[in-house]
Amino acid sequence: MTNAIEVRGLSKTFRAGAKALDDVSLTVAPGEMVALLGASGSGKSTLLRHLAGFIAGDPGSSSVTVNGHAIQRDGRISAGVRSARAGIGFVFQQFNLVGRLPVITNVLTGMLPRVPLWRSMLRYFRRAEVQVGLDALAQVGIDDYAFQRASTLSGGQQQRAAIARTLVQNARVILADEPIASLDPESSRRVMDTLAHINRSRKVAVVVSLHQVDVALRYCPRVVALRHGRVVYDGPAAELTETMLRDLYGADIAELLPQDGVRTIQPPLIAPRPLAAAA
Repeated sequence: MTNAIEVRGLSKTFRAGAKALDDVSLTVAPGEMVALLGASGSGKSTLLRHLAGFIAGDPGSSSVTVNGHAIQRDGRISAGVRSARAGIGFVFQQFNLVGRLPVITNVLTGMLPRVPLWRSMLRYFRRAEVQVGLDALAQVGIDDYAFQRASTLSGGQQQRAAIARTLVQNARVILADEPIASLDPESSRRVMDTLAHINRSRKVAVVVSLHQVDVALRYCPRVVALRHGRVVYDGPAAELTETMLRDLYGADIAELLPQDGVRTIQPPLIAPRPLAAAA
């Protein structure tokens, strides 16, 4: 079986000399739901952007493969990355919707890799294609808002519209970069419920970066923890204890825990799946 994601020896150094990623290797199996956990500056967002082929790593023997397609190798973005991205849905922290356009139009942009350029330029979609968009919005619970301007939706609704866009895209891997960072607790729960439902019902691999330990343990059977660009834990969420977090993150622990500590964390909603072999 082809892995959903394979990363080998990935490093990224920015101009100032700071190492954002340091020899990261990672494998994610199809249908896994994995939390990337870590404090600010740990490398979570940088790793997700490398997986999507938005940026290239340092020159060397590194490689990133998603859905069996090469995304980058030896510090260079692969020539076929545009077609490879058709199977990768990316959910941004700030929604990445065009506020003046209807919600349905924003969602249907997920079809752009599959429709002719002239139709995408004119935003012309056939009736059957619009129905696909409406069905996707129904799956995330906001089909009643399909023809409203995206700017009229709450933050949580906009994030669910962004997730619906990945459904229209038929993404086999969803990368979610701090999707609940700017949301209230109820909106956060609905967004995470939506991602978990898509993961279970469609067998889509979901990798979601989070600050919140309690959310990671509740929704993700597997946690990959980053500190200073290195993978410092990769294993079952149920085995990630407060003591381990303190050992891994030191003074950063306050940023990762809810106010009343790990003891308030509810158990995971879904049974852990077998983990991919650690790199």
